Amino acid sequence: MNRKIELLNELARCVAEMEDELVVKVANTYLQEGFNAHEGIMQGLVAGMEKAGELFEQGEYYVPELLICSDAMNMGLNIFRPHLVSEDIGESINVVIGVVEGDTHDIGKNLVKIMLETSGFAVHDLGRDVPVEQFVNKAKEVDARIICMSTLMTTTMNNMKRVIELLKTEGLYGKIKTMIGGAPISQSFADLIGADAYTTNAIEAAKRAKQLAAIL
Repeated sequence: MNRKIELLNELARCVAEMEDELVVKVANTYLQEGFNAHEGIMQGLVAGMEKAGELFEQGEYYVPELLICSDAMNMGLNIFRPHLVSEDIGESINVVIGVVEGDTHDIGKNLVKIMLETSGFAVHDLGRDVPVEQFVNKAKEVDARIICMSTLMTTTMNNMKRVIELLKTEGLYGKIKTMIGGAPISQSFADLIGADAYTTNAIEAAKRAKQLAAIL
């Protein structure tokens, strides 16, 4: 157990200290020693990104440092992703996911995407800075049952509301469920705009998506 904790801490350190090449070696070692890929992501890579976020808030890191930390985390994710065990949720359920228009912060969205994929969903990733209409058009194109939206900026929160309003205009509200998340988002905001679910992390998002899929 001490060895596992040691490697998890090293994964976190590599991300927080921008060791993008070393994180690949540590991730491979972690897997070779038989440890769980999911825990490696959440307790290693994500913990390191959270530390980087704290350093950013304290003024020790700036946007360039955060981007390099994000690159390190993504390199680790590439190692772990093939080792995640997918669940079988029966029929293939399409989900559209993206960061709303005006925001380019996609770390949280990428984690939710991975958790949804390992939960058995067919995820259509629109990326970041996604126009309102694109969410709805893609959902119609692939017959999506859920639209997931994220933002880390208060200035772009209203675009989540605009997506939901467009669903209402096109008679799709309720037929296509909506999930939202991100640092400035709250349950009260989700209630205000009529979103079907609000979650605070990727694991919870996957659980809520399965619950929503069950009632569709």
